[in-house]
Amino acid sequence: MTKLYLFVRRYLAVMMVFGAASAFAQQSVSGKVTSSDDGSGIPGVNILEKGTSNGTVTDSDGNYTISIGVNATLAFSFVGYTQQEVSVGSQTTVNVKMESDVTSLSEVVVVGYGSQDKKEITSSVVSLSTKEFNQGNVNDPTQLLQGKVAGLSIYNRGGDPNTGAVIRLRGISTVGANVQPLVVVDGVLGASLDNIDPNDIESINVLKDGSAAAIYGSRGSSGVILVTTKRGSSKGGGLSVTYNGYIAAAEVLNRVPIMSASQFIAAGGNNLGGNTDWQKEVTRTGITHVHNLGISGGSQNTTFRLSTNIREVQGILKKSGFDQINARANLTHSALNDKLKIDVNMAFTNRNSNFSFTEALRYASLYNPTAPKRFPSGEFFQAILFDNFNPVAILDQNINEGKRRNLNYNAKIDYSIIDDLTLTVNFGQQYENVLNGEYYSRNSLFRGLNRGGLARRYTSEKSFTLFEAYATYTKQFGKIDLSANAGYSFQQDNFEDIFISLGNFPNDALGYNALEQSGDLLTGITGANNINIQSNTSPTNKIIAQFARISLTYDKAIFFNASVRNEGSTKLGANNRYGLFPALGLGVDLNRYLQIQKIDNLKLRVGYGVTGSLPNDAGLAQELYTYSNQNGGAITKARAANANLRWEEKRETNIGLDFSIGGKFSGSIDVYSRNVKDFVSSVPVPFAQFGADRQFQNAGSLSTTGFEFNLNYDAIQFGQVRWTPGLVLSSYKSTLESIVGAPVQVRSNFGAPGQNSTPLIRVAVGEEIGQIWGPVFNRVSAGGSDGKEQVRDQNDPNKGVAAGGVIFADLNGDGQVLAEPGSALNPNGDYRKLGSGIPTMEIGWRNQLSYKNWDLNVFFRSAFGHSLVNSFRGFYEPLDAGAINSYNRVITSKAVAGLTEAKFSSLYVEKADFFKLDNATLGYTVKRSNSNGTLKNIRLYFSVQNAFVITSYTGIDPEPVLQDPGAFDNGAFAPTVGEQDVLAPGIDRRNSYFTPRTFTFGLSFGL
Repeated sequence: MTKLYLFVRRYLAVMMVFGAASAFAQQSVSGKVTSSDDGSGIPGVNILEKGTSNGTVTDSDGNYTISIGVNATLAFSFVGYTQQEVSVGSQTTVNVKMESDVTSLSEVVVVGYGSQDKKEITSSVVSLSTKEFNQGNVNDPTQLLQGKVAGLSIYNRGGDPNTGAVIRLRGISTVGANVQPLVVVDGVLGASLDNIDPNDIESINVLKDGSAAAIYGSRGSSGVILVTTKRGSSKGGGLSVTYNGYIAAAEVLNRVPIMSASQFIAAGGNNLGGNTDWQKEVTRTGITHVHNLGISGGSQNTTFRLSTNIREVQGILKKSGFDQINARANLTHSALNDKLKIDVNMAFTNRNSNFSFTEALRYASLYNPTAPKRFPSGEFFQAILFDNFNPVAILDQNINEGKRRNLNYNAKIDYSIIDDLTLTVNFGQQYENVLNGEYYSRNSLFRGLNRGGLARRYTSEKSFTLFEAYATYTKQFGKIDLSANAGYSFQQDNFEDIFISLGNFPNDALGYNALEQSGDLLTGITGANNINIQSNTSPTNKIIAQFARISLTYDKAIFFNASVRNEGSTKLGANNRYGLFPALGLGVDLNRYLQIQKIDNLKLRVGYGVTGSLPNDAGLAQELYTYSNQNGGAITKARAANANLRWEEKRETNIGLDFSIGGKFSGSIDVYSRNVKDFVSSVPVPFAQFGADRQFQNAGSLSTTGFEFNLNYDAIQFGQVRWTPGLVLSSYKSTLESIVGAPVQVRSNFGAPGQNSTPLIRVAVGEEIGQIWGPVFNRVSAGGSDGKEQVRDQNDPNKGVAAGGVIFADLNGDGQVLAEPGSALNPNGDYRKLGSGIPTMEIGWRNQLSYKNWDLNVFFRSAFGHSLVNSFRGFYEPLDAGAINSYNRVITSKAVAGLTEAKFSSLYVEKADFFKLDNATLGYTVKRSNSNGTLKNIRLYFSVQNAFVITSYTGIDPEPVLQDPGAFDNGAFAPTVGEQDVLAPGIDRRNSYFTPRTFTFGLSFGL
């Protein structure tokens, strides 16, 4: 033992001597690793002293420090970049610029129930990260994507802050069910975008075709949007704090072009002695404040992120906007040698909204400009005329506001049973509560006066529960890479609401908070007939599904994907509750075998998938009974049951080509065909057989064909200026194959005054969807000896058109000139397609430029081939000597001299092609390290949205109108979004919110 002890002691002494010598010979080297793409620092780069195990990684800004031996060589490596080796010599500072390596880059894309390398995807999927999102004043997550994804149409015409955007993915996919894409947030199906602040989103993936969405079964027919929120990070240890904030000012971009007071008087209008710009009186510069604070950190096994978002948003219409606070938390923990991973998310949103009244913008455009706002007594000026209200009084006398609270949470657990097999369990719940209130003053001619004051209250509660469990298996067998998963899904949702409408109040003091004071409750049967109380409770809606998917890769070049979902829903008839939704996909990297020089990727892919769609409402397969308190009360069977009601079904084929050339030029082309059948529709049935005259059945079908193109270049270099352009464009056409009722129908009447029976849209089997239909304008009647110009009309042989009236064109040459609508359903008559409400092409063009610390993002957006019915012109452009005493006149370059009759025709259908600078953002970044506790990465930016629009359309906004709320006039209430007609696009109604131009100044930094 003594000899062993002496040997060890001598050995350690020798090692200490050599160690000291080695330490004495080492040197300290520091530097920064940046990307050749944009010059930014790259965090997490591995730096290794070659031939040793001595190494380090770069910090969040790309900086590093390492002690190395004399004449050492450093090796720098990072995924997606070419590895570099640098001989240090006597240098103490070594800065490295790393070059992108496209061939080695493996981008992971989130798909249904997992993720895949981008090169292995065989369906049409688009992935966007934060750097690709739209910037500026963004209050809705959908605005981040607008114009960025080919085939994804997002339109929020006018920009009402309280109205969500209309979203269509590859056109309409249903008539009777949900037309909006399914949203999945952090793995939770059916999540609400209302509970996500745009600042908290890390990435968004869009599953566009059937083969990608089929794994979601009945809820994937309209496409799927996968949202991943930001997570915590343990890089560098400690806490990381980020702040993003901005202030924005929105002003009116376009107004309805109407007469001034002097022009109105000169045209023969009634002079009331005033001079009021009503459009100016009801609008304002809307100021928005947004603040986002995020805190993240953690350790090797646990990370977290907390964020709070505060938004105070003003719309350009007075009294419109909202105040919102949103909080989100994420905790991720790994245990058992990383075999167990727990991910917990929670979010809460509280929004207080003032919805204001878009009708004020309508009446501001037609109210007499010589009328004063108030009488000398101080009361609001108001003439009692049909569909004509003082717009300032509408805003000042009445209340329209609401509250909404959203809460959601989920916990996801992954456990690696063995190296190749992982079990995942995901449980989540969502809750939403809405409470709205309206009150119309006893003195308000707008909805209130004839009811002695009118109060309306609405409240609803919605809940959703999700439980899913699935296993994922991955294995490599020689040249074959296998990934497979299978699982179970359970979803349950409940909904209930109450609506109360009461009138006849003693005063306005308490508004809608004094329902018990309503005289309707105290005046017996007379008052009871004015009471409107509705309450609804949905049955417990459940969806139960089993699903499986397999992905195979052969030789790193041939890719196969298949999935199937068997799903049942209680919303459907007892005999048809379950449906099967399969999908197949095949892709080949052609260049692996063709070996074309400078081609990095050339992948051909083909996908086919079946998806379904559920109706929005519950219980449609069941009988419905209604109760009315009229005439002592009565219960009526309003709808018959249908035990055979089944899913709507969409079958879609997609062929795509992905390409990348020279590491710079990349893109994709997709062509697709989809067929949708079995719309869930309310159809008339024989009362004697069913005991009711309506029943929900599967009836109707449509087909859509289209193509999409995406092109990117990374990047064009001009000295230190770097320009990265990108282009997306898409086109589609939908054809109605069958429909409930007559094979040819007209719908969407123009409205009052005087045109309630004038349909605008033709819907016909075998024809394209979106046809604006009507008579063609020919000329203005010159009158005659009796004051009328005689025309031949098959409905009235003695028809005469007074001077200044409309004479339509005789298009079929039969000598009959229809002075009144009479052949709307006759394709061989004098009615024609006057335009299409759906664009034939939509384009987005992004431009990202950088110079040193400056960055400039310019995004253009356009749509071509669509038309709009300009409702303001159709009612208020003709100079009718009588009507001008009631309404102001619209003045445009398209007006026809001498025309005095307001009657719909081709004259009021305008091409609405547009090209707009949608968003331009100029930013400057001060790149600093926070190693001394100071701020880092300080960024200032200035943004303008809707900078300019080039269009020939004379209305306020040329963007497409993809669904029609119908005509509601003279103070009538607007229909809900679910009641809008998706088969009637292209009508620019008179209640549209004015479009804003928004200027934003923002600041972000980290600690």
